[in-house]
Parts: sequence; C-alpha cells; structure tokens
Amino acid sequence: MLSAPEIVEVHDRLTSVWHQDPAFDEGASAWLTAVARQHRANFDLWHIEDEARTPGASDAELAEVKRRVDSTNQRRNDLTEELDRILLAYLDPQLLPAADAPLHSESPGLIIDRLSILALKIYHTRDEAERPQAPPGHTERNQSRLAILEEQRAELAACLGNLWHETLGGTRRFKLYRQLKMYNDPTLNPAIYRKLATDS
Repeated sequence: MLSAPEIVEVHDRLTSVWHQDPAFDEGASAWLTAVARQHRANFDLWHIEDEARTPGASDAELAEVKRRVDSTNQRRNDLTEELDRILLAYLDPQLLPAADAPLHSESPGLIIDRLSILALKIYHTRDEAERPQAPPGHTERNQSRLAILEEQRAELAACLGNLWHETLGGTRRFKLYRQLKMYNDPTLNPAIYRKLATDS
C-alpha cells in the first residue's frame, strides 16, 4: 500500500502541475488522494506564508494572512493524522503494528509531511537555480542547496520505506500522534477567550 518512491513522485508531479493550474488533481487511489490532499495543504501554506513576507503589506493584510496560515496549518495537521489513520486501518486486520515491537518515534504521516515540504523546497530551489538574470553566485548557491535537499529527501524516503517494511514484518510499530493544536480553539487559547469575555 505505502510506496515511498510513489509518494515522492506524486509530490513532485502535483507541485509542478499546481504551479501551472491550481485545480486539485485527485490521486490514482484513495490512499494517494489522501497523500495529495495533505500535500495540497502544504502547497497552499507555502504560498500563503510567502504573502506574509510581501514588502509593504499593511497590518490588516498581515492579520488576514496570519488567520489563513493558522487555518491552513490546522488542515495540514488534520490531514497528516488522517494518513496515519488510513495506514493503521489497513494494518489492523493483519494484527499490525505488533504490540510488542519497538515503537518508532515518528509516524509515517509525519514523515510524509516532511517529504511534502522537501518537495516544495526542491521545486522552488530548482526554480531559483534556473532564474534568468539572477545576481552573481545565485545559481551556484542554489545548485548546492538543491543537492543537499535531494540527498536529504532520498534518505528520508528510504527511512519511510524501512519503517513500513519493518511494520509489516512485525519488528517495528508506530502509533497515531495527535497534534492537539491549541491556538485555533477558542476554549484553549487565552488570547481568544479573554477577548470574548471582555466583549460580552
């Protein structure tokens, strides 16, 4: 079910496609659609955060962008958890992950999230390396950064593949790590509930 090279390919293909046409592209299966949706949240978050760094943006514009960052980041985290739920539901009939296997510190969903971000970094770094009329040294600097990013992604994808292989073999287990974000919850964020109390 889980193929690290396939996930990397989906990330790269959709990153390129969405920069040309922002319409959402479903995956070839329910699993790959879930991977694509999680990657889309990172894609959207990347570009919203770019807006926050626009020179001359007004305070009102920055506040609006910050709210979009928060809601999109919440979606990203929810979809990351959903990846792990899908994998655990797939494993459950096989009595996996093995309860007595060593626990891995990071779930597949969290690794896929990191791979998604690396895909975006690789795309934009390559774009910078190929930018016409760039200042002196810009191309070389970004080519060097690109080599590092690609090495890191290859290693991380291998780690994901190993974790899945070991989980299927019963020698490693993972669990769903809930993010339990507090900042969007009006009952848990003091800045929100104190403001609501003074306004009422």
